[in-house]
Amino acid sequence: MKGQDIGLLLKLYCLSLGESQSVIPITTGQWQDWSVEQENSAESSSLDTADSYGVRTLAQMTGISKSQVNLALNRCYSVGLAKKDRRSGAPSVNRKSLFEFIVYGLKFVFPASPGAVTRGITTSLVAPVFDNELMSAGELVPVWPDARGLSKGQGIEPLFKSATYAIRKDPALYVLLALVDAIRMGQPRERNLAIHRLENYLGLAQ
Repeated sequence: MKGQDIGLLLKLYCLSLGESQSVIPITTGQWQDWSVEQENSAESSSLDTADSYGVRTLAQMTGISKSQVNLALNRCYSVGLAKKDRRSGAPSVNRKSLFEFIVYGLKFVFPASPGAVTRGITTSLVAPVFDNELMSAGELVPVWPDARGLSKGQGIEPLFKSATYAIRKDPALYVLLALVDAIRMGQPRERNLAIHRLENYLGLAQ
C-alpha cells in the first residue's frame, strides 16, 4: 500500500456522495487556506464531461498519474479496500475496511513526522473541520508544505504528494484528509474526536 492509495479511496468516496456531499460539513465559509487563482476553464470543462470514475478523470482530480491510479486501484482491489461495481465496472470503496485501516494501521504504515517551519496549508487539528477547538494559543501549527499556502507552521508530509492540488478541487476531501492526519499524529483525545467524526462522515456510525 501507498499513501496515495488512501487518498484515492477517500476521493472515490467523495465522488460517491454526489450531490449529498453536505454529509461532510465544511465548517467555515472560507474553508481554503491558500491564495485563490482562476482555474483553467478547459480543464474544468473536461472534468465535467468525462466519466467521473475513469482513470483519466481520477488522475486529473487528484494529481496522481494515470499509471499510478491504475496501480493504486489494483492494490486496493487485492486487499479488499475497494471493488468494482458489477454493472458499471466503476470502483467503489469498502468504507468499513477503509475506516478500520485508518484507525488501527495508518499511523504505523504512514507515520507523520513534523519537519521544518514552512509556508503551507493547515491540516490535522487546525484545519477548518476542527475550527481550532483543540489547539492552544501559541502552538506551532501543522501544515502541508505548499507555496500558495497562507499559513506558516511545522511541515507535515501529506499522505500523497499531490494532496494540496487535490483538495483545492474538493473541500470534502480536505476535511477527510485533515481528519486522517489528526488520527495518525494526534494525542488520544484528538484521535478519538477525529475517529468519531470520520466514522460519521463515512456513514458508519450506529
